[in-house]
Amino acid sequence: MKILVTGGSGQVGYELQRQLCILGEVHAPNRAELDLTDATAVDKWLGGHQPELIINAAAYTAVDKAEEEPELARRLNAELPAQFAEYSAMRGQWLVHYSSDYVYPGSGETPWQEGDGTGPISVYGQTKLEGDEAVQQSGCAHLIFRTSWVYSARGHNFMKTMLRLAREREALRIVGDQIGVPTTARLIAEVTLLAVKQRGEGRLEPGLYHLAPRGETNWHGFAQAIFRHAEALGETLQVKPDQVVSIATANYPTPARRPLNSRLSLEKVEQALGITLPNWESQLQLTLAELLEDA
Repeated sequence: MKILVTGGSGQVGYELQRQLCILGEVHAPNRAELDLTDATAVDKWLGGHQPELIINAAAYTAVDKAEEEPELARRLNAELPAQFAEYSAMRGQWLVHYSSDYVYPGSGETPWQEGDGTGPISVYGQTKLEGDEAVQQSGCAHLIFRTSWVYSARGHNFMKTMLRLAREREALRIVGDQIGVPTTARLIAEVTLLAVKQRGEGRLEPGLYHLAPRGETNWHGFAQAIFRHAEALGETLQVKPDQVVSIATANYPTPARRPLNSRLSLEKVEQALGITLPNWESQLQLTLAELLEDA
């Protein structure tokens, strides 16, 4: 099987390449090989290579910058998945696409169900929702995985930023009223592989699924856990976990509004795949060990 993985240089795309290589020939073109912002170039690449499965991990993820560049965000988050969906529908093929907790309004305290109403509060969230809707309305067989707070041992992310700051400073102020669950790129790729294999065997229904580890925390708690586990692995930090100060979102203004409730219900994906997802903190330990071993 010939597989196209977009966003191959990103956190999720890198892990997807490692996992999906057992299924066939994986193509993950870089920007010089395929400019995803150019619709004509995308059509030409698809026509020339004719992938049998598209895994779309590309996205415009700079949440604050999207407020200034809405058209670029819309191209990558909405128009690109629509283009892939049209290609897949015409050929009777599958499309795997990744979405975000930012499509929800972020209110309340109850985990979001896949069937809940959406209501994004930022350009990023709105463009991601438009991408989801385009895929769903295209007629192609699809898997959409909505996830949250993605990080890994590679790339730019909250975990790596916190470690850098903790080596430089003696105290940190971190938002404590946004609730969600940190999700490793490795877990996303592992579940994607399982889903693609089960779908190939006719055992998985198309549709929208939430994908994250079990449990919940806030950014303040996430930072404390990062420091606690890093120290257990022998890392020397200036900031101790109890020196991290919790602040309200209102005290840390950003160009784009953030959802306060990013909890995701996981029952649907666990039942569909016959799995129990791991706890977020166990995933953090694995990812920190990978990062610090490679340092």
